[in-house]
Amino acid sequence: MDEVEHDVTKARQEKTKVGSFRINPDGTQERRKIPLAQSEAFLTDLLDKVCERMNDYRLEEDPVTKEKTFKRFAPRKGDKIYKEFKKFYFYSDAYRPLKFACETIIEEFEDEILSLITQEAHQLADTLCGEKSGLCETPTNHTEL
Repeated sequence: MDEVEHDVTKARQEKTKVGSFRINPDGTQERRKIPLAQSEAFLTDLLDKVCERMNDYRLEEDPVTKEKTFKRFAPRKGDKIYKEFKKFYFYSDAYRPLKFACETIIEEFEDEILSLITQEAHQLADTLCGEKSGLCETPTNHTEL
């Protein structure tokens, strides 16, 4: 969900034109600008591709509590170091369970995720995890998707 929230936050700053393909009697089309984050095409594309980024995460264990969490280690596209970082190829089967979990959650809770985005909810991960899906014991104990 952190990946989704990152992209949605960026997209809220951009606008896109939407409208009908129908032509009015006067020959015009109804078109209006909306935030990109509310565009059905943008959201569908985002949810289709977000799980591909799970190889940018690694499993870390807290040395004190021994709690395991996935944390992003790769820079995001647009970060200064991104071009340099992408020269190296990282691959591990370790991220496959995270990718599978991501795909399962997206498939099962797509409507809830889209609803939270259109409501401009913040802390998508905590809200989905704790309130909408019941996947987590507490709202702060979530897997980053």
